[in-house]
Amino acid sequence: MTDGSSVRYATPKLGGYVGLTALGLLASLIFARPELALIAVPFAVLLAVGLSLAREPDTRVHVEIDRARVLEGDEVVVEVELDARDYAPRLELLVEVPRGLELVEGKNPVALRLDSGEDRLLELRLRCASWGAYRLGEVHLRASDSAGLLAWERTLDRAAVLRVYPRPEELRELVAPRETQLFTGNRVSRQKGEGLEFADLRPFGAGDRIRRINWRASARRGDLWVNEFHAERNADVILFLDSFADARRGGTGTLDQAIRAAASLSERYLVDKDRVGLINFGGVLNWLRPGTGLLQRYRIVEALLNTEITLSYAWKEIDVLPRGTLPPKALVLALTPLLDDRAISALLDLRARGFDLVIVDVSPLPFVEPEPGEAGELAFRLWKLRREGRRSEYERAGAPVVEWRDGTPLTAILEGVSASRRHPHARA
Repeated sequence: MTDGSSVRYATPKLGGYVGLTALGLLASLIFARPELALIAVPFAVLLAVGLSLAREPDTRVHVEIDRARVLEGDEVVVEVELDARDYAPRLELLVEVPRGLELVEGKNPVALRLDSGEDRLLELRLRCASWGAYRLGEVHLRASDSAGLLAWERTLDRAAVLRVYPRPEELRELVAPRETQLFTGNRVSRQKGEGLEFADLRPFGAGDRIRRINWRASARRGDLWVNEFHAERNADVILFLDSFADARRGGTGTLDQAIRAAASLSERYLVDKDRVGLINFGGVLNWLRPGTGLLQRYRIVEALLNTEITLSYAWKEIDVLPRGTLPPKALVLALTPLLDDRAISALLDLRARGFDLVIVDVSPLPFVEPEPGEAGELAFRLWKLRREGRRSEYERAGAPVVEWRDGTPLTAILEGVSASRRHPHARA
């Protein structure tokens, strides 16, 4: 076994031989019978021969993962290749599988025997049950000699990084930004220019193209008139992820829910040629400036994989963000459980600065239970009333708030927000 730190220790069989040898010698001394020492001779001979011949087997290990990036729920194959440089009578192997990955095929741990010069390929099929960045491939080996007197243990660092991305949800509709930017995209702008959406008619002028002439309107008016169209532009979308607090139960929580939503939203907005940025507002502050294309999608997902709850008591303002992170006219989509006053204050500050703000309240209610007793029920009701007050404060500031509970499709929540923005008086 090569690489890593090796530990050699005695097996129970060696301890038994030593014990029997010592017992025979001790009996001959106590009873003054030299012939009793002969009982220990065979065990002493076996012990001496075994120890003189025992040596650590030389086995090379190579670990390979078939893919480095997968989606949540996919399966990966881990290949462990063993190359025995000499005889390994008993070899035990364990590949450390991180929590979040599940073994679905193959044996782990496994015991085997390798002849000198033999190659062996072992395959493990793992299911990626949860998103995250995992170090996979650390191998623990334990080998013993032919007589079973000594054993060697070694940990081999063959780990590679496996990135499991959240599986994006299919979204039928997105929240449309109120303002567009200058670059070409798929959104109909209020400005007139090159596009497909009809805007108006105007008299023919120098430089107008013949194909833009509206012949029916020109025939009615006795002069040449041309069609004007709404320009097609892109928009800036900033995903605001509140990672100050997380309500959890079992293996899931509000942060997991918010990260999956951010991954789905970023993918769909980028497909529509919008510029998407990310603000991870929590104990550790991270951000990505708005960008487009496949590279930006990978940047956002990689940043989401590194998101975690970090305890911090420092009060943070939105001013700590560098210029360019929040472009003017950007749509800010906030994913927050509304549990920390710092994130709540920062969002109110964004709305006061005129940003188009939409808040998705990732509800912690499915993950919280009231304390038993009348006092616990009363405290729980007061806590829910406080949350209602916070939502009302956003509504008064002109920022719609929609509650999203675990188990409800995200697309249904977004459709409700879009409908309320198209018909603002319908909600009243």
